[in-house]
Amino acid sequence: MRLPWHILSVLFWFGIGCSLPVKADIYEYTSNDGMVYLSNVQKNSQYKVLISVPPEPPTEKEPPAQPDKPPFNHADKSSYNQLIKGIARKYGVDSALLHAVITVESKYNPRAVSNKGAVGLMQLMPKIARQYGIDNLYDPAQNVQGGAQYLRDLLNKFNGDVSLALAAYNAGEIAVARNGNRIPPYRETRDYVPRVLHFYRKYQASQLY
Repeated sequence: MRLPWHILSVLFWFGIGCSLPVKADIYEYTSNDGMVYLSNVQKNSQYKVLISVPPEPPTEKEPPAQPDKPPFNHADKSSYNQLIKGIARKYGVDSALLHAVITVESKYNPRAVSNKGAVGLMQLMPKIARQYGIDNLYDPAQNVQGGAQYLRDLLNKFNGDVSLALAAYNAGEIAVARNGNRIPPYRETRDYVPRVLHFYRKYQASQLY
């Protein structure tokens, strides 16, 4: 619908310009002397709908809740040590590397959910989790098990190159392959890899993990 310039100017007054609001209709009333009045509220029956805008659909901020979603307490961080050591041993991944990934990905929050839908301690995407038979991403044991298996597969794929495995963990295997098996030129990934490596070296040196 092409709107007259005087109506467009009023729409800009409403702060919507040529892009319409997402939550309210715009009503028009023309008085007997030809004055045009616009409102986002139908003040009376003389106000007719000029622009009808459907209500904004609700946005899903996180995936549907999974069973047994645990409460989070930062004091519980040390309680994951034995769990992570056992899983690291099982899949042949350095436990210090798992701790480094968890530190950067979720800060040990098993309830963490990213805006892209990654969930849990190791911020697994549901699609990746399903590949490893993980059905409750909020469960720390299942989450770390899935993340460790995924890291192990990435390390195998990139011949043990930790930097490339981490880049693929963050940006995806295809992104690394398309960049000639080098870290992709994404700012997030290029920030992510050195951060994880920093904590990896720190945890290796501490010999706590």
